[in-house]
Amino acid sequence: MINLKGGWIMKSKQETIFSSKTLTYFLQLAETMNYTQAAQILGITQPALTQQIKKLERTVGAPLFYSVGKKLRLSEAGNTMLSATHEIYEVLNQATDEIQQSTSAESGEINIGLLASVEYSVFEDFAIQYYKENPDVTINFHMLTRKEIWDRLENNRIDLAIMYLPDDSIKNRKPYRSKKIITEDLLFIHNDEKMAKRKKIRLKDTLNNVWVTYPREYYLDQVLRENYKNAMVDLPNAVARFTTPDQIYQFSAETGAYTALPNSYIIAKGADSNLHAAQFEPGIKFDLAFVFRKDKDEIPRVGRLLDAFDSYLEADDYISRLTQIHDQKYGVNHHDEGAKD
Repeated sequence: MINLKGGWIMKSKQETIFSSKTLTYFLQLAETMNYTQAAQILGITQPALTQQIKKLERTVGAPLFYSVGKKLRLSEAGNTMLSATHEIYEVLNQATDEIQQSTSAESGEINIGLLASVEYSVFEDFAIQYYKENPDVTINFHMLTRKEIWDRLENNRIDLAIMYLPDDSIKNRKPYRSKKIITEDLLFIHNDEKMAKRKKIRLKDTLNNVWVTYPREYYLDQVLRENYKNAMVDLPNAVARFTTPDQIYQFSAETGAYTALPNSYIIAKGADSNLHAAQFEPGIKFDLAFVFRKDKDEIPRVGRLLDAFDSYLEADDYISRLTQIHDQKYGVNHHDEGAKD
């Protein structure tokens, strides 16, 4: 109950359900199916999370979760609540998009979530050029993990994501669209002179040395693990894990540890006399793409940016842009190669 000018008013069930962060807590637990992990992500204690879930269950009048051994499962009521919660967020996000479509449509901010493991130089160059032609639009880039990207897309805190696909970590794909930028090759990076001239290297031949790679929850590490398991080959022995390609590349160059990085990063980084790059056999490929909520591209400033990026790549394709940016950064002039002073 709440007191209003001396009178008592009973809170409705709806007010109880949607108060504070109850639904956020429920969604996080439904995603992780682990109280400890969900509480850590939410930044609260496990007892506090348990209390909120029990409060929600008392309100709806049914248990939302049940346990099978040590594993947590959604009950029938829990599945109904999960579906309803997604629908609620969908309605709110659609309302936000409709408002943005009708107010400040041509100017304002565009928030872009960029996967932290993606080579960003092309997007940085595009943003500079786009600003020169569209000074009334502010582009905010956020370097994020995959989970942070999906969370912010779900909560409408970013307009566009630039990330790798396919991605099975998102359970509710219906509200989203994707637009491919380029198909990436994952390259094997090594310092073994015996393999230096080989353009393709089998997975089983990459196990004679230690590795450096991304953390286990990162997309590229999961792609690697899946390909090794599918080929029935032992997983590489990772002795170090870093969150950015620069850190991984530097560790590999200094220690001789093997690794795997996208072709786009190797082009942007340039050759290193100590390291060699080769394709895996069989090849490991994935897409780099824009991901956004359906109808988000109908907001004029967002649609215009996507169209402008298409035009940007039509003038020079993605790989050509990478090469140009690398050459400008390191002062390479192909016309002057071999010339003498």
